[in-house]
Amino acid sequence: MDLVLCHTTADFDALGAAVGLCVLRPGSRIVLTGGCHPTVRDFLALHRDEYPLIERRSVNPQQIRSITIVDASQRDRLGKAAEWLDLPHLSEIAVFDHHLQADLDIPATVTQIEAVGATTTLIVEKLKNQAENSDTRSRLLPSEATVMALGIHVDTGSLTFEGATARDAMALAWLMEQGASLRVIAEYVEPGFSPQLQDLLREALNNLRSETLHGYSVAWVLLSTESYVPGLSSLASRLLDLTETDALLLGNVYKFGENDNNRNIDPESPVSNRLTIIGRSRIEGTNLSELFKPFGGGGHARAASLATRDVDPLLTLNQLAEELKAQIPHPPTARELMSSPVRSIRPETSVGEAHRILLRYGHSGLSVVDAGDRLAGIISRRDIDIALHHGFSHAPVKGYMTPQLKTIAPDTLLPEIESLMVTYDIGRLPVLENGQLVGIVTRTDVLRELHQQKARDRGSSAELSYCAVPESVEQLLRSRISPELWQLLSIAANLAQNSGWQLYIVGGAVRDLLLATDDTLALTDIDLVVDGKCGSDDSGAGVELASSLQKLYPEARLDVHGQFQTAALLWHKDSAFGSLWVDIATARTEFYPYPAANPEVEASSIRQDLYRRDFTINALAVRLGIPRSGELLDFFCGLLDLESKQIRVLHANSFIEDPTRIYRAVRFAVRLGFEIEPQTEGYIRNALASGIYYRIQGENGRAPALETRLKSELKYILQAPYWKVALQMLGDLQALRCIHPSLELDRELWRQLRLLDRCLNGRRRKKEEGRRKKEEGSSATDAVTDVTDARKKEEGRRKKEGGRDKKEEGRDNSLFPIPNSPFPIPNSPFPIINIPDWQMRLEVLIAYLAPEYRGKVAANLQLPADSIKRLEVLEAGKNQLAENLPKCELPSQLVLLLRNYELPVLIAITLQSPRSARRQIWEYLTKWANVESPLNGNDLKALGYKPGPGFKRMLDDLLAARVDGDLGDRAAAISFLAQRYPQT
Repeated sequence: MDLVLCHTTADFDALGAAVGLCVLRPGSRIVLTGGCHPTVRDFLALHRDEYPLIERRSVNPQQIRSITIVDASQRDRLGKAAEWLDLPHLSEIAVFDHHLQADLDIPATVTQIEAVGATTTLIVEKLKNQAENSDTRSRLLPSEATVMALGIHVDTGSLTFEGATARDAMALAWLMEQGASLRVIAEYVEPGFSPQLQDLLREALNNLRSETLHGYSVAWVLLSTESYVPGLSSLASRLLDLTETDALLLGNVYKFGENDNNRNIDPESPVSNRLTIIGRSRIEGTNLSELFKPFGGGGHARAASLATRDVDPLLTLNQLAEELKAQIPHPPTARELMSSPVRSIRPETSVGEAHRILLRYGHSGLSVVDAGDRLAGIISRRDIDIALHHGFSHAPVKGYMTPQLKTIAPDTLLPEIESLMVTYDIGRLPVLENGQLVGIVTRTDVLRELHQQKARDRGSSAELSYCAVPESVEQLLRSRISPELWQLLSIAANLAQNSGWQLYIVGGAVRDLLLATDDTLALTDIDLVVDGKCGSDDSGAGVELASSLQKLYPEARLDVHGQFQTAALLWHKDSAFGSLWVDIATARTEFYPYPAANPEVEASSIRQDLYRRDFTINALAVRLGIPRSGELLDFFCGLLDLESKQIRVLHANSFIEDPTRIYRAVRFAVRLGFEIEPQTEGYIRNALASGIYYRIQGENGRAPALETRLKSELKYILQAPYWKVALQMLGDLQALRCIHPSLELDRELWRQLRLLDRCLNGRRRKKEEGRRKKEEGSSATDAVTDVTDARKKEEGRRKKEGGRDKKEEGRDNSLFPIPNSPFPIPNSPFPIINIPDWQMRLEVLIAYLAPEYRGKVAANLQLPADSIKRLEVLEAGKNQLAENLPKCELPSQLVLLLRNYELPVLIAITLQSPRSARRQIWEYLTKWANVESPLNGNDLKALGYKPGPGFKRMLDDLLAARVDGDLGDRAAAISFLAQRYPQT
């Protein structure tokens, strides 16, 4: 026998889930383990025969094969039927429930406990899946669909309770398709109040006790009746609505006799006092299920009940009321909600100037303060627009401001703030402390906090599948960083709190923390933001905090940037932190005086600080330190964008203000595997098509964002392993126009970049081979002939004598600069320079421009001087080689021609040359570039030749003869010199 057990005092959710399981598992029987709810009892009085119910006393325990429990996960909710769970022969014990707070104490072999509004929803999803994926019975009976629909309706308040989910709605819709009876549902979802309940409602209203705490009202009442009263839960809900109470405890004490065996608790004495308490709460952070658990009760966080006996009813109710009040969290205060500092103006400020300030900072209103910085009024954007419409831009704002204001104190609680805004239809409330304006709370601040409270209460963040967020991000952060780093952050948070500031970890560290899949997160760059007023000097709170930290960590280097109110602590190869950069900034806002300019910054709030950032996924912050340590701040839906894997900008003008954000958008998209959100891509294309950057360069002479900041972004991209994909995306967006209006990634430029990459890969392989051979102790092989053992011994002997050969060779080479070369390299006859790969790629991009633009663009990006010089003379070098390369018939002629050019220049010329020239240059680079003359200047002096201009000619002839294969060993070279340059 397969049994489905409903909990004691079964409700429609338990019955509906049980019926659904019997459809899934034909032959199963339903046991009501201890009576049922009055409306369920009335329903079953008419419909009992339509469901496979069996009395508990009719079950032979030895015949039970499996047990499934619905809508409960604790033994004490199963009455005497809980004894069956200990039967040794059971093949399966399954639990289906939606009460996440309950502790599972049933030895289940199968469990499904999920955050949905009703347990029935879990069963309906299984039925729907079975119907869609099999040829078995595909349609429910109307009676089955109806009772399951009742279960979802009643437990979700017809989808109005906070625990209701989209899954419940979809389950209800499917049940309606299966023929659920709306008439029956309407009859039992809202049963009418009986005369007894109406009398009890009047009595409860007369005897209700209430108390207001932290802005929330809590009420409780005890009703005495002769016997158990059905429908008390409906009475509690009606009482909650009528009194507009935030939380209610409704107690009912009555006599319990032996014959009342359909109730929750079986009596042990003929007559006893029984106490039933129904709890309802609308207060985020309270948990009635936990409150009632010591008395054997349970349910949901916002709706629960208990039934006990032989206790003092009034004492028990009062005790629970006190414990409920202790659960109520302290609501946020105005100090936590407000924006600070407040943008203010004087009463004499003109309407036109006020409009300019509103436009600059994007505010919807301004506070007006007098000479003593006391609040005089507020002027809104609407007030200013009306004044401008009538031509009063020159008039002072005092004639248009609102002088009579409602104000609040820093410790004013959120419920009171909300009440003031609703009662007086006020969109903003100034916060005054000792008569001074210290902040302002707007309607947006209140709505955001209310929304975040609901999200925290429902755990909606934890539903994000891609970046699961715990109730407190602090747990995640602490578990994934090193103990030393966590201690550093904790100390910083305590220091900030002692100064009256709030500290946040912001930006990329938060993003990477939420995206990380490994247990350990290696953070080498951390951004901290201090939200607080400036302290003892003008450097700002961030600088003060960094200075205090440096005293505790003297091994860290402190860098201060007072202009931007920031400081940085740097550890290099530290035993605890490794290489770590901690940037500490004062919360600030920024304004761009013109597109692509450097921003002007001012102290502001954490919200404004996050608003100035580039993308929503980087505008996340985690609060460090109390209150609400570990709270995640997400003002701009960054979590949703992380889940959707998209890069979204914060406002439409973001790319106009800072074009480097275009490159960051591409970099983050490629690096994280995200997509650029369509509207954001539209903003990018509109900004580029507008031509605003080039107009600004023409008007102002420069655009700082297109100089070193753009070079930094290009470096990040071009040195990354994903540079090809990123560059192609930039080309598709036509974003290379930020470098120069004429630069586009066409087929020819892409071919050149791929050829460069092939060359760089070959160079890297050659370096790696050389390093490996050196480690293995092997000698380098000459491109033409092996160096004899005698030469090796001779060179070794000279090196042991103090390295005099090397010094002499350097002096000799410096005597003979390469004549008529546009690329002279001092002290080196073979001018090969090591340049980072990213810079070579950037030089190829710039070299693709017309010759007259190359040097200017390189200078604008503030590339090194030698890089600028190479790009300026590149065209002349290319023309020279185009003329002279066809004349080279011998290898020596090729070597003597190309050795005068730097490796980067040769590579750039190669990329832009025809195939025949490319072949010659490549042959030189791979075969002849490292070939040296068999003798050097010291050798010539040892042979008796006097130093002078003739040395260079002699060495060149030796090199040419060796490259052309006319010389073999050292003896042949000496003989060659004796013939060509006999000594007199």
